[in-house]
Amino acid sequence: MNLPIIGITGSAAYSAPSNAPLFSIPQTYVRAVAWGRGAPLVIPPHLEKTPLRVIFERLDGLILSGGGDIQPTLFGEEDSGLLQSVDEQRDRTELTLARWALAEKLPLLAICRGIQVLNVATGGTLIQDIPSQVPDALSHSSPTGRPMDAVDHTVEVAAGNRLAALVGAGELGVNTAHHQAVKTVGAGLTITARAPDGVVEAVENPDHPFCIGVQWHPEAMVESHPVMRHLFEGLVKAALSK
Repeated sequence: MNLPIIGITGSAAYSAPSNAPLFSIPQTYVRAVAWGRGAPLVIPPHLEKTPLRVIFERLDGLILSGGGDIQPTLFGEEDSGLLQSVDEQRDRTELTLARWALAEKLPLLAICRGIQVLNVATGGTLIQDIPSQVPDALSHSSPTGRPMDAVDHTVEVAAGNRLAALVGAGELGVNTAHHQAVKTVGAGLTITARAPDGVVEAVENPDHPFCIGVQWHPEAMVESHPVMRHLFEGLVKAALSK
């Protein structure tokens, strides 16, 4: 069976109760890639360029996963003092992967933090804290204890783009778990979905075989909201054509 290898970026964490350092990823990403009929491979977030390049060259597709905030100096801004879980080593690893994927046309799906990495990799900037910087903003952070597959708000998907071809144009219910978002859009990217408060919820590169970024977490919704499977199926289909 020909299963394309889909790399998924991991994050750094600590185990309890020993506080031993580890690299981790939510299982939902792995299951979502399996839904799309791909072979998932977790990429450690702290790698030098040489071993990272070896891994990259074996990938058929890439997922930039969710996580903490990006160091704002990487997009030319000062720290707002409202950042959460910054890991600059992970930032640099993922920015390198994103730029390689863009330059070499590797199919790419960027999720939550991932859309922000994609935007910064193309020269864009970020809203560092939606509640304090976006007037009349929706709550983009799901309440504690709420299931991650629950719909928290809607987004409006524009017509005539790759995202719309996969999930349909118009209103789409999504989950949410972020306090940052795209501000100035990076070079080559177009906005394909917004929340009702105007916050950017999806971008894509129309000149790339498959480059989509979404601000929500479709991997957590594939079982209860089948439309989200189309994102992973589309990534795998593009990876098979690589």
